[in-house]
Order: sequence, then C-alpha cells, then structure tokens
Amino acid sequence: MIVTKSTLSAAAMILLMGSVSFAQSGNPVPGERVDANGMPTARSTPAEQAQTVELNKQVGAQNDAADAKAATSDAKAAADNAQYQAQQQQYEGQLRQSQAQQRDYQDRTAAYNSLQNRYAAERAAYRRGVWPSRYVKWVIVDRDAGLIGERVQLITGTNVGTVIDTAHTAGGKVSALLVKLDSDKIVWIDASDVRYNRADGIVMTNLDRADLRHMADERV
Repeated sequence: MIVTKSTLSAAAMILLMGSVSFAQSGNPVPGERVDANGMPTARSTPAEQAQTVELNKQVGAQNDAADAKAATSDAKAAADNAQYQAQQQQYEGQLRQSQAQQRDYQDRTAAYNSLQNRYAAERAAYRRGVWPSRYVKWVIVDRDAGLIGERVQLITGTNVGTVIDTAHTAGGKVSALLVKLDSDKIVWIDASDVRYNRADGIVMTNLDRADLRHMADERV
C-alpha cells in the first residue's frame, strides 16, 4: 500500500508539472477552453497585455494630474483664506482706530461744551479787536476739514498757535476750534471769534493774546 500511494503521488506531481508547463508555454491545459486555432480563450494575448499596461499608465497619469490639480486648488484656497483673514484683521484694526478717534472727538466736544457753559459770561467779557473789513466775510464753512493743521493768527498777523481739532453743533456747524498755542497750552476758541480764509489757509482770531493764555488755563 505504501508503494501504491507513492506511485500515485508521483503521478499527481507529474500531471501538475505538466499543467504548469502547458500554462507557461501558452498551450492549453487539459479541460481549458480553446478557440478555433487551439489557443486558450481565457488568457490575454501579448497585444492585450501591452494594451492593459498602456491603459494602466494612462490611468496612473490621470490620477497624478488630478492629485496635482487638487493640491494646487488646496494651496490657492489656503492663500485666499490667509489673504481674507489679513484683510479682515486690517479692517477691524481700522474700525477700532476710527471708533477711538470718534470717542476722543466726542470727549473733546463735551469738554468744550462744559467750558462754554461754565465760562460763557467770563468769555463774553474778553477783549476783542475790530475785524479788518476784508476779514469780516471769512466765516467758517460748515464741516470744513481743511481747518486741521492751519496756523492761527491774531488780527495783527502774529501767529499764536495751530488748529488741532474742531467741535460741531447738533446740526453739523463748526462751533469752536481747538488750538494748541505756541506755548504748548490748549484752548478752545469759539467760531464767532474766528475768521477763516480757506483760499489762503489763514485762520484769524480777534481775541487778545493774554486772554487766549487765560482761556487756556480754564479747567472744567
């Protein structure tokens, strides 16, 4: 019995080797379907195998191109988002700065109104020079932004300070100028005590220099 099994095993190995040999050589394995020329129908021809390789290359190239395009799109989206965030931060910073300037302006206007109400009688008693005829019509234009930074003169032509801010009425008219005197003191000058020649950039007051210094020392 042992000899019989060995004989059968050897026969099976020979048959398997023969099948592998047939498969490797392109000949049909017993039981495998063949065409009219006797070639196996379930196997790819060399031409088909070459076509499959070429198709695989094309698919691989298309996948690589798609990956590259997706990477480019992702990079652009990231750059656009970074630019948007930077612009948003800049806008928010400008908004905060504008709000701070608005609060500062409101504080200055409130300070002027307090001074005006408190010292109205005293300011009415200040000495005022007579306007030269050519200056009488140079009243301040409503909301005139050109006032900031203009030098302020006495009616004698002597410079005494620089306009650094303005106050307005509820209707928007300029009601006073905040002037930094050349002595570094700060004083509010009512619009009625000022004439402004926008063409020449001349801001003139008919108040006395000494009175301006006294007004600058007033505190709320």
